[in-house]
Amino acid sequence: DFKAFYLDLQPIISCSDGSYIGGEFLIRLDSDKINFGPDKFIPLFSESNFMSVVDRKVFLMAIGTIREYFKNTKKSFCFNINISPKQSANPQYLHFIKETLRLTPVYNQKLMIEITETNAISQKTGSAFIDGLHAMGIQAAIDDFGTGYSSLSYLKDFPIDCLKIDRAFVHNIQHDPNDEALVSMILSMAKHLRLKVVAEGIEEIAQLAFLVAGDCDYIQGYLFSKPISAEQLATTFNDLHMHANDILERFKYGEEYSI
Repeated sequence: DFKAFYLDLQPIISCSDGSYIGGEFLIRLDSDKINFGPDKFIPLFSESNFMSVVDRKVFLMAIGTIREYFKNTKKSFCFNINISPKQSANPQYLHFIKETLRLTPVYNQKLMIEITETNAISQKTGSAFIDGLHAMGIQAAIDDFGTGYSSLSYLKDFPIDCLKIDRAFVHNIQHDPNDEALVSMILSMAKHLRLKVVAEGIEEIAQLAFLVAGDCDYIQGYLFSKPISAEQLATTFNDLHMHANDILERFKYGEEYSI
């Protein structure tokens, strides 16, 4: 029963001008009886082999939300949908995506599928899956980059469009030289491979300063916005953009800023 589940969006912001260019769908559980966050119920689903059902339901919910979003606003926006690593090796899931979009059409160029980097994916199956997405006009990203087992092989072998730096590396970047070196390396590699980069979990100006100096493309985190509903995004889009742009402008001109 998925009635207790809903989706929020974590906005993704351009480092260049503070514009809201996209958002990542995040599954949430709204129940008075079950007080579980995604950090608890997602592992439970994975362990029980229920994750494939969750992936399909989240995709259906996301596509429905996207349809409603574009009915209410003309703002251009790219929507990121997460799937589990096992699905990227499953041709049936690729067929499911194709059939879902055939029955409920959306602007595919505004979709990005995020594959969480927690399990190694073979080059053959992973590349075939991403090629299948590209054939539909959908982009592909590696989420939680740096936490899995095959980070460099993803960059070398898979035709991905974007990688997302895990918040674990960003959280202490202003205090840990090792995290600083790793993030710098990831930004440099991505730039040479012509990949877009999103840094997750940005909460402090010092983190923002480091990433902007390293030519990071996009960021997401509480410094700019907490996860919000698609309805909130549609109605407060301009306010959110002005808030993000204000943070970047104050940062660029060395003004003090706190949240």
